[in-house]
Amino acid sequence: MQTTEMVLPSVGEPESLQVRVRQLPEPGPGQALVRVEASGVTFAEQQMRRGKYYDMPAFPFVPGYDLVGVVEGLGAPVPGETRLAVGQRVAALTKTGGWADYVLLDAADLVPVPDGVTAADAETLVTNGATAWRMLHRTANVKPGDTVVVHGANGGVGSVLVQLARAGGIHVIGTASARNQEAVRALGAVPVDYRGDIPARARELAPDGVAAVFDHVGGKGIEDSWRMLAPGGTLVSYGSASTRDQSGNGTLTVLKLVARLTLWNLLPNGRNAHFFNLWAGRSRHPQQYRAQLRDDLAEVFALLRAGSITARIDRVYPLEEAAAALRYAESGQAVGKVVIAPGAGRSSGSAQ
Repeated sequence: MQTTEMVLPSVGEPESLQVRVRQLPEPGPGQALVRVEASGVTFAEQQMRRGKYYDMPAFPFVPGYDLVGVVEGLGAPVPGETRLAVGQRVAALTKTGGWADYVLLDAADLVPVPDGVTAADAETLVTNGATAWRMLHRTANVKPGDTVVVHGANGGVGSVLVQLARAGGIHVIGTASARNQEAVRALGAVPVDYRGDIPARARELAPDGVAAVFDHVGGKGIEDSWRMLAPGGTLVSYGSASTRDQSGNGTLTVLKLVARLTLWNLLPNGRNAHFFNLWAGRSRHPQQYRAQLRDDLAEVFALLRAGSITARIDRVYPLEEAAAALRYAESGQAVGKVVIAPGAGRSSGSAQ
């Protein structure tokens, strides 16, 4: 089987991506050959091409943090493996490798996509949905009736967080730019301008503090996020977007942030701080990790299928235009997910 994939050879601009064609072997025991229908552009790829991702893969590599596709072939099953069927639509977290038209993956890492959910719609909720669900229900353990703050409420993870929270009966204060506040309001959150005094506005809306703050920005604003918490509240930090265009080591930035959060946890005020890593536990407890991922994505896909949450797609690009997709995702103009669809045959920047 021949596959076409996009390769990032070194630190560089999006246009440095190269097309590579190579042969894939037949799937071995426990493997599946997947025809990729949709992958996406995440903040991880934006950091990786700058060499600033905290868990950088070695160059050269194929970007693509997640994917949705169809099983085209299966190797011999291994004991305990959840059996899949050829022709079944599946989703996978890959961290790298998704920007290709065919991939070989461990069958145990594949999550079934329910009938009635399209590949592009499902793709918007693999990384973003798993991240949002886990932070909301596993890390912060927020309850119906609670109030939370979601920074970047119109972003990829943020918009899913808002929708999942509202579907669970949770009140949401969502930060956004002035031009995106109506979109945030339409998702069910109370919008707050991220350039204003967010803690003051949060105190007006939740005088006793909030149950959780979800912060992807990091930087100096993380202190405001901590101060907005009610006693017993939880700060969930899951990124350092404020440092995207700054020089420096991405791993060191994250380590400093984790150290700060760890120190805050030692304070005798009943509040908690966590740095969320979607891959935590993957290497130490792989079976548990895979089972939880299947459960979490099943919940998210079920809500999507029922119409309780929606997939937000901004543009779809063919695989060969991955550089344009990455450039557009970094422009700040995207409202929703930028999707890469191998074999889509669409013109550049097809609007959805």
